Amino acid sequence: MTANIEDVKKFWDARPCNIQHSKKELGTKEYFDEVEKKKLFVEPNILDFSEFPLYRGKRVLEVGCGIGTAAINFARHGADYTGFELSEKSLAIAQRRFEVYGFPGNFYQGNAEQLDQYLPEEQFDLVYSWGVIHHSPDPRSIIKQIAKFVKPDGTFKLMLYATNSWKSFMIDAGFDQPEAQYGCPIAYTYTNDEIRDLLSPEFEVVKIEQDHIFPYQIEPYKQGQYIKQPWFENMPTQIFRVLEKQLGWHLMITAKLKD
Repeated sequence: MTANIEDVKKFWDARPCNIQHSKKELGTKEYFDEVEKKKLFVEPNILDFSEFPLYRGKRVLEVGCGIGTAAINFARHGADYTGFELSEKSLAIAQRRFEVYGFPGNFYQGNAEQLDQYLPEEQFDLVYSWGVIHHSPDPRSIIKQIAKFVKPDGTFKLMLYATNSWKSFMIDAGFDQPEAQYGCPIAYTYTNDEIRDLLSPEFEVVKIEQDHIFPYQIEPYKQGQYIKQPWFENMPTQIFRVLEKQLGWHLMITAKLKD
């Protein structure tokens, strides 16, 4: 039986994404600094894709802000930021993060499948969603909702999981799971053609980039040690990067509204 939105909310409320990326006191600047450092170290592709400096003075809506790692980067670079999140616990941490760093931001809690029931009738230069929509029971509804909030000349950037990926192959073989914590209710994966179909008829896909393979041993990683798996340890960096571009877990999509 397919999980419902309450199952998804319960899962992420129980353990917000990346909440264990620091052992420092939750809610402190030291905690948030370490969470950000670790996140961007293992997923450096976020920086190039997100283009945080580009949105200085622009209005940004993030659908699925989590505990606010991307959020704080948009705010730090001068964006007029709005965050939307299903998980109440995650949203509270993101709001605390903005308080700690002294940045303004607007935050809303709810189900993105019904985004227009929670947000004012406004439009944004960028709607951004990193690794979120594929966890929804109804991703198509979220796409339709997001289209209402993108300016005619605005941009929609999102990351979805890739079907044709190293991680997906390992999951199918029983050697891995979609998320760090066991039991994620929903984690859809997509091909490039399926993404174009998902975003149509509202959006035209401008670009799809593939990236990111997590190469580290899990137990040392939990202790803050970056020790690669043996099969990646001796792989030259250039070859590993080719592998990531062909079999990465992240499909990073840039889209525009259709005329």
